[in-house]
Amino acid sequence: MKMPKCWKTGGNWQKTTGLYSSILHIPKGFVVAAAVGTVIFGILVVIFFPSWVKLIIHHEIVLRNGSQAFGWWAKPPVEPTIKVYIYNVTNADEFLNNGSKPIVEELGPYVYIETWEKKNLRFHDNGTVTFNQEKIYIFDESQSAGSEDDVVVVPNIPMLSATSQSKHAARFLRLAMASIMDILKIKPFVEVTVGQLLWGYEDPLLKLAKDVVPKEQKLPYEEFGLLYNKNGTSKDNVTVFTGANDITQYGLIDKFNGISHLSHYKTDKCNSLKGSDGSIFPPDITKNTTLYVYDKDLCRKLPLVYVEDIVGSDNVPGYRFSPPKNVFAGVDENPENDCFCPHGPPCTPAGFFNVSLCQYDSPVLLSFPHFYLADDKYRTAVEGISPPDPEKHMFFLDVQPLMGAPLRAKARIQLNLAVSQVVDIKQVATFPDIIFPIMWFEEGLNGLPKQMTNLMGLATTVPPVAHVALSVGVIVVGLLLLLVAVWRLVRGAHRLSSLQLAPGHVGSQTKKEKDVPMNNVNKN
Repeated sequence: MKMPKCWKTGGNWQKTTGLYSSILHIPKGFVVAAAVGTVIFGILVVIFFPSWVKLIIHHEIVLRNGSQAFGWWAKPPVEPTIKVYIYNVTNADEFLNNGSKPIVEELGPYVYIETWEKKNLRFHDNGTVTFNQEKIYIFDESQSAGSEDDVVVVPNIPMLSATSQSKHAARFLRLAMASIMDILKIKPFVEVTVGQLLWGYEDPLLKLAKDVVPKEQKLPYEEFGLLYNKNGTSKDNVTVFTGANDITQYGLIDKFNGISHLSHYKTDKCNSLKGSDGSIFPPDITKNTTLYVYDKDLCRKLPLVYVEDIVGSDNVPGYRFSPPKNVFAGVDENPENDCFCPHGPPCTPAGFFNVSLCQYDSPVLLSFPHFYLADDKYRTAVEGISPPDPEKHMFFLDVQPLMGAPLRAKARIQLNLAVSQVVDIKQVATFPDIIFPIMWFEEGLNGLPKQMTNLMGLATTVPPVAHVALSVGVIVVGLLLLLVAVWRLVRGAHRLSSLQLAPGHVGSQTKKEKDVPMNNVNKN
């Protein structure tokens, strides 16, 4: 007789029967319970896995001493740059003497490499940390279009600020100011180097003010420069939320120099400082989220809204945010901007923001470069400025939405001076009312180092894959266990049925067999 194949492979037969026997000896109740528990766990994984991942990420990004996120925040391993473009006036004399349209030549970029570090860190019990921001600027001639020694002609900002402020003063004060300027030979335009314009030069008006103005009214600087006193550690104390108590407040400013609101504007909403300093944002950003950035020089929170999906360094996905197009619109187009016009009407023209309240009443107006989003008449009032290009002049910020980390940024702002004609001051008697462009800059970050993007890549790509794999795996195992449990129940029912039939059949035969011999014995 031919032996069954399984008999010939005795080892496999033993393994098969051993496994079969093991399954048979597992209690049916345990198998059912394990199957049901596994399926329920799989369903929980499907529903709650994203929330578990978020909890882990939230725990890891909280600012606490010694954590990796804290180290990257306190001393970012990045190299931001600031590019400066200066509007050099080429016909200053003709403009003043003949009333010619001012002609400017855009010079730049003058590029500076920055290093950032947060100094004097102090943690507080309410889940905040206070610091002083240090920014070091190093001129990079290799990326620049010229040298810091390049000479430029620009409006005399201290003088024109003083004359504009005196427009509504008593006439004898204006005449006195004209005499002083005549004696000091102060003119409406100055010729300085790029380095002096940015980092400071001695101005005769400021020097005079230092000697004659009462101590409580003195300006906090002795020289004038567009970036004066910004190369180094700031004296401003900035307090932000660490996220330890409330992750939705993560990175937002609690207090700036001890205050939570400005006092310049009409409403608490417009005076509020609760925005990011731009280094981190609360996690779980959506396309409906409005981000807010506060900078002392902006004199307000700047809102940023979703524009488009982007792909950052090392294929890390993100969202691009930019100020809404009506951010500097007039009150008729954007009624919410009424609160930024405390002394109007008339208010600041559409496309500009008045920061004079933060600049010692100097008539400084901010706009986007090349008067982007402003009426084109302001650009064409000055010759030599090309039409704005959103690709070159738009302010934007790219963020990784899950972690709230910036991926790339181009903060672009133009500095303008609102000059007023003052007849009694002969130096500016022919100077028309004009918004004169001074310079614009682009402070930016092109990308993050690989050590940061690798972590972001893991946080964005691994959880979705793990979610699917774990969900499917657990549910499949649970279903298999359920099948085993059903099979055990069916097999158990079949065996019970067999056991119930067998005794009746065998007993009947036995009784017959026993009766015959007994009769035979009796007969015998």
